[in-house]
Amino acid sequence: MITADTPIGEWVAHPEGGPLIRALLAGAGFDETVLAPISQVPLGQLVALSQGKLGQDVVDDLVARANGGVVPAATGTRERTVPGRFEGRTVVVTGAASGIGRATASRIAREGGRVVAVDVSAGRLDEFAAETPELVPVSADITGTAGIERILAAAGTRIDGLANVAGIADDFSPAHEVTDELWRRVFAVNVDGTLALIRAVLPAMLEAGAGSIVNIASEAALRGSAAGIAYTASKHAVVGITRNCAVMYGPHGIRVNAVAPGGVATGIGQSASPSAFGQGRLGAFFGLMPPIATAEQLAASITFLLSDDGANVNGVVLPSDGGWSAQ
Repeated sequence: MITADTPIGEWVAHPEGGPLIRALLAGAGFDETVLAPISQVPLGQLVALSQGKLGQDVVDDLVARANGGVVPAATGTRERTVPGRFEGRTVVVTGAASGIGRATASRIAREGGRVVAVDVSAGRLDEFAAETPELVPVSADITGTAGIERILAAAGTRIDGLANVAGIADDFSPAHEVTDELWRRVFAVNVDGTLALIRAVLPAMLEAGAGSIVNIASEAALRGSAAGIAYTASKHAVVGITRNCAVMYGPHGIRVNAVAPGGVATGIGQSASPSAFGQGRLGAFFGLMPPIATAEQLAASITFLLSDDGANVNGVVLPSDGGWSAQ
């Protein structure tokens, strides 16, 4: 049997699943070659990767038809929450309307925390908040002073944790192609916004003598072959911010760590016109990338560091990349 957890490459090669996948692609004007870069991705992750263009009902129908009408039980990694782990705590999570941010905010809320959920997308944030009463939704741009002030007002005087998840990708441009506009925008969100939130929450944490901050770095913070120059440089800067703050504030009971994801099924913005030069150079490296992770798997790594489970962990950059950084 093949399930939603079966890699796409196995679906294409399967006697029952292959024709179904090809028919689905043909209806959209594509052939199976478009699936080559994600052949190791479980079929079910196409729902997240398509950003709403492919519904869960389509995946469920494919699974049922490939198995004679029977839907086998999923075999993927199951999320295991820890009840009460964030009870009585207020945690600010940016990028909370989708992807890793949403999965992190949801998990903290289900584990008893009060979550100040921040995102620039007011509509998606309101939808999330309607499903999760523990959220305090704040539509804000972290690159502006007004946005930071709204976040602090919503959080109140006590801030126990901060998950700096919000970020944007680049277009794979190398140094000779990158524009000033792209460079500045990537750094404004990934670096300036990250630092602005850290600076904003530190007074409350210093007064309390406790706090935990988790920044999202990237596989691009660990190597030069995972993105264009703007994103790569911005995530290296996030590592520097993380380590310096860990040293500066560790004696005050504040831990600052980073998580470095590899490939993740999220809605992070990608350029509509990626650099052919950059993609051509990096394509071979992407072929070595382990299967794409889910947002929930990244949330598990982030909440570990945010919580008391990571009590003795400070200043680390934790790769959560399926072993990509070990290659």
